[in-house]
Formats: sequence, structure tokens, C-alpha cells
Amino acid sequence: MSARIEIADDPARACAAMLVGACADAGHVVLTGGSTPKAAYEELVKTVASVNVDLSQTTFWFGDERCVAPEDERSNYGMARAALLEPLGEANQPRVERMQGELGPGAGADDYEERLKNAGPQEFDLLLLGIGPDGHTMSLFPDQPTLQERSRLVVGVERAGLEPFVPRISLTLPALRRARQVVVLASGEGKADAVAAAFAPDAEPNPRVPSSMLAEFAPELIVLIDPAAASRL
Repeated sequence: MSARIEIADDPARACAAMLVGACADAGHVVLTGGSTPKAAYEELVKTVASVNVDLSQTTFWFGDERCVAPEDERSNYGMARAALLEPLGEANQPRVERMQGELGPGAGADDYEERLKNAGPQEFDLLLLGIGPDGHTMSLFPDQPTLQERSRLVVGVERAGLEPFVPRISLTLPALRRARQVVVLASGEGKADAVAAAFAPDAEPNPRVPSSMLAEFAPELIVLIDPAAASRL
């Protein structure tokens, strides 16, 4: 299948609306790191407050994590906690299944693999991804062996291909098959080349551009971007 491109002046706000729908009825949602997802989480907090959405039965998972402590400023969980979880307030806290980056890439990946297999849903309602300027997504970097993993849901990434250069934990491409909907969120001209390389009509799956490989695995793939990020499509 091919990706569906959706262009919005404010992709973070549009994503927040999608997140509200996915969180309803005890939904399972996979979060990601990055500046545009952070803005989407902040918009989600506003939406939840304005329309009184109950998130107490929602479960948040993570698509990747840096192997740092949760208090570290580089932690994806730490960002989500500050932008989303804490502002929601104690009375409306979702269940959170974070990747334990402090365990290291190998043990951390094994721990999350077991939790997904034993306590994870049969289907994620929404799996949110970003795209790096090099075309990477989650912590799957260009030309790395992790792109060829087909038996595991989670892998350790010993060497990051982009700053910050710390080991990572990441979902694999086959894990996307568990998602009802996969959304790639990006904004800004700095992402335009990567978006075009991954999702232009003539783009082919290419391990040099990991995001170009998403469509093979995602049951439904939406690329939610602003006009600047779409400028080279």
C-alpha cells in the first residue's frame, strides 16, 4: 500500500484530534519523541481539558527510547511526561508502558518485547511516528541491520545514526502490523527532503531511507505534514 498524504497548516493540532479518537474506549496508543509530536501532546492536553475526555483507561506505549534515565533531558518518556502526562493531572492519568532505557539496549529491548507479548494489545489504535532529516523513523537508522529484523517486535540499537549519539531501544518494522493506523508527523522545511525521499509518488522502499519502508508493514499509513514539509513532494 502507499501512504496517504495529509497536509495541514497545523499538523500538531490535527494530530491531537486523531489522538483523542484513538484514546477513547480504553485505546492503546504508541507515542514518539520529537518537537512536532511534543506540540501535538500539548494540544492533546488542551483538547482533553476542553471536552472532558477520560484518559484513565487509555494505555500509552513508546516506539523508541534513548538509553538514558527517565529524568535525562534526552529521554522520550521524559518529554512525554512533561508535555502530556503531568499537565493531565492526577485524576486523569493513563496507564503508561515506558521503555526502560536505563537497562541498556539489549536488556531494555528484551524487557519491552516480553511486555508487549504478555501484556500488549492485539492491535494498537494509533502508532505515532516521526521522521528524521536522514529519513530514519523510531530508532531505525539508514542501512543498519535493525531494518532487516523480522522476528522480533523490539530491538536494541547499539549505535545511533544521528544525535544524540546514545544507544537506543526501538520497535521493529514488523511491529507496525499490530497498529490499526500508523501516522507519521512532521513539520518544517528541514524535513522536506526526507519526506520526499520516503513518500513521493515515485519513492521505492530503500534501506537508505528507513521511512520509505513503512508502507510495506503498516495496515494504514498517514503522513501528516505542513506545507513546508510537503514542499518537495
